[in-house]
Amino acid sequence: MIRTLWVFVVIIAATVWYGSIAIVDSLFRSRVEYYIELTRGWARAILRASATPVVAHGLENVRRDSPMVVVSNHVSWYDIFAIAGVIPVPFHFVAKKELESIPLFGRAWKTAGHISIDRSDRQKAIESLRRAGQQIRARNSAVVIFPEGTRSRTGRLQPFKKGAFTLAVEAGVPIVPTVVVGSFDIMRPDDWRVHPRTIHVHFGEPVSPREVPGESTDRLMERVRGRMVEMLERLEALPPEA
Repeated sequence: MIRTLWVFVVIIAATVWYGSIAIVDSLFRSRVEYYIELTRGWARAILRASATPVVAHGLENVRRDSPMVVVSNHVSWYDIFAIAGVIPVPFHFVAKKELESIPLFGRAWKTAGHISIDRSDRQKAIESLRRAGQQIRARNSAVVIFPEGTRSRTGRLQPFKKGAFTLAVEAGVPIVPTVVVGSFDIMRPDDWRVHPRTIHVHFGEPVSPREVPGESTDRLMERVRGRMVEMLERLEALPPEA
């Protein structure tokens, strides 16, 4: 319980500290790389407080010279902290618009360039994804999306929504299938206690929408999801110490 209380104190303090810096800085200048580093600092502070180390695998698949869409499974809030803490390229998250309503965090989120999707308005959602596509092409950066749309309550991979794949097709950029392992047991659904665990983030080989000319968004989504299922099954088959 002491660990959990400490983590929540750090989450609040880190959000106020890093969020305030981002908001104040934005009044005088706009430095995308700086805001990304603030996001990394915020995530790493929470991971340290949680006694939760993160091990990254397959970093060679995340290239600095190419824009990309990073598609990840989503079983815990710690997936966000883990990816933000280890991804080696400029990045922005795409998430539900409701995050903008969180005091201070919401404004800092927008200031840092992360992208909100209004899932209740299809046209606005499409416009947000197009803006994300323009952003990653202009900056050679990555967009991180959780295509399940919400956290899995069982730890198993859920059906995907099309947004990430429509974005990849329209922008003509590769998708990096990514799986996060170990985060589910840190804070399970309906349990606010923090249980320290090591998180492993596996970045898979990129999947290009251009590999199969004329391939539909649905087929691309099926290919990427199939790749992620294979990755998870392979990792589950490994002995615990691996």
